[in-house]
Amino acid sequence: MKKLFYCIVLWMAFATLALAKSPKNIIIMIGDGMGINQIQAAYTQNGGHLNMTDRCPFVGLRRTNSANSYTTDSAAGGTAIATGTKTNNGMVGMTPDSVPLNSIIRLATLKGLSTGVIATSSLTDATPASFVAHQPSRYMQEEIAADYLNSDINLFIGGGRKYFERRKDGRNISEEMEEKGYEVVYSLAEAKDISGNLGVLLSEDGMEPVDKRENGFLANATELAIEQLSENKKGFVLMVEGSQIDWGGHNNDQEYMVGETIDFDRAVGKALDFAEKDGNTLVVITADHETGGIAIHGGDYDKKEVTVKYTTGGHSASPVPFFSYGPGAEQFAGFKDNTASFHLMKKLLGIK
Repeated sequence: MKKLFYCIVLWMAFATLALAKSPKNIIIMIGDGMGINQIQAAYTQNGGHLNMTDRCPFVGLRRTNSANSYTTDSAAGGTAIATGTKTNNGMVGMTPDSVPLNSIIRLATLKGLSTGVIATSSLTDATPASFVAHQPSRYMQEEIAADYLNSDINLFIGGGRKYFERRKDGRNISEEMEEKGYEVVYSLAEAKDISGNLGVLLSEDGMEPVDKRENGFLANATELAIEQLSENKKGFVLMVEGSQIDWGGHNNDQEYMVGETIDFDRAVGKALDFAEKDGNTLVVITADHETGGIAIHGGDYDKKEVTVKYTTGGHSASPVPFFSYGPGAEQFAGFKDNTASFHLMKKLLGIK
């Protein structure tokens, strides 16, 4: 009898451990253009602290090459993360042969989980589009907006109102979404009192830079999305993009780039706060590529000063960092391809 008791206790311990390795929720945080030196610059300018570096126990690197180029763009980089498949630069949610791919957001939706995307760019921009749309060109932004209508996603927050409502074809995608039961609003304040499927369109195209947009927008939007999506007892998958780290890199503008990285990290903090309390949420933090080919030439943590040098106004092929926290987080450590995360997330969610 005592032996049976110990066997039951041991079985329960292993069962609990197994359950702990399978998250109910996944929050995917993407810093567009955020390489390891963008993080080091932000870490220095923030006085030697970032949520992603200080609070995530597992760290890795990701190769970012696309199907047709050693140096990826955001469309191919986002598609690799979202679908686990390499595609050509410029393509979103499709193979190089233009076959549509199911993203982790779509697969989670089909499984009955709640899903959402947030971006500080237009929602029709390359990275958010990779999780929702299927188009041969990232520049087909009106077509990408129409793909939201058929995605069954529960929540989207970002810019790009003109692609939904001021279109060349005369359609109003926001009105069509409202006919399907969505509420479409134009501020976070309006969104707070809404339950059910929600779209928040905050600017005509991409949003303003961090020093001009609503204070704390990305962190507040992340918190709002988590609050709403977590009402689903089956779980949720949320993608949050700090889009404009990339824009600062393209401009070779250190203040812009670092400010956006610190702002993105505040949103990471909201995701980690929830994951720590919930105990059933995996948070993964990475980038689609690095922008600017930057190097750190000096700095001072106490003075919160850093000197950055740029080698390009475009993307580089440098591997990008990957941080993870929560059930299954250890599986994301190591030097992997950017397609690996999709397959790991799919397995952890029990999606075949």
